[in-house]
Amino acid sequence: VQLVESGGGLVQAGGSLRLSCAASGRTFRNYPMGWFRQAPGKEREFVSAINWSGLMTTYADSVKGRFTISRDSAKNTVSLQMDSLKPEDTAVYLCAVDSVPYGSSWSTRRVADFEFWGQGTQVTVSS
Repeated sequence: VQLVESGGGLVQAGGSLRLSCAASGRTFRNYPMGWFRQAPGKEREFVSAINWSGLMTTYADSVKGRFTISRDSAKNTVSLQMDSLKPEDTAVYLCAVDSVPYGSSWSTRRVADFEFWGQGTQVTVSS
């Protein structure tokens, strides 16, 4: 199983980026997927997650209304549209997938509930 993130970069405050995560090695059609982020010296934190069908989503309060998660199960991908970016959004963003089909990790938001992880993509927001 391999998860590869892309779309990170340097952007000014107020700008937008779209992150994508491509999964390979198996299909994740029936598995929750999510995004986390980790800034230097800080713990990994939940950003957003989506359930297996794509109909249910959750967001951290800090990104609600600015970020939008979506998935394309046919392509085995999950994306994160990030608008109105702030300097405090600066971090490495990691894609994650649950190992339990139809699991509840999308609602628990716990790092431990996601088994597969990508290497991450750097997002830097300048003020």
